[in-house]
Amino acid sequence: TLCIYTHVERVGRTSMTLKVEAWAQRYLSDLMEKVTHADFVMVALDGEGKPKAVPAES
Repeated sequence: TLCIYTHVERVGRTSMTLKVEAWAQRYLSDLMEKVTHADFVMVALDGEGKPKAVPAES
């Protein structure tokens, strides 16, 4: 079994940071263990590739 969990850590004016963790259940085991994690910074870009304001959450 592989479980992936994410959440929005931070929202800035032109970017947001997402935290990601992956947990795996090993073969013949009930134990879940974290196998990797990452922070992703996503930047909103306009049609010319320049940063633009992140739309407000609706």
